[in-house]
Amino acid sequence: MGKIILIILGLILSMCGVICIFDARIITKKLFGFGDQNEASMGLKILGFLLSMSGAIIIYFNI
Repeated sequence: MGKIILIILGLILSMCGVICIFDARIITKKLFGFGDQNEASMGLKILGFLLSMSGAIIIYFNI
């Protein structure tokens, strides 16, 4: 039962990470009205990459 919960948690983390990577520009336009959106979108893409990799690692070690 615990293995299934960890796999689902890994899938959710990976999904959130991929969404952050692909929608970084749209998310930063909604959050920041002006200013340096390029750095914010780059930071959001890095965060998405780290989330997706951590989710993938959780899935890999629980299969």
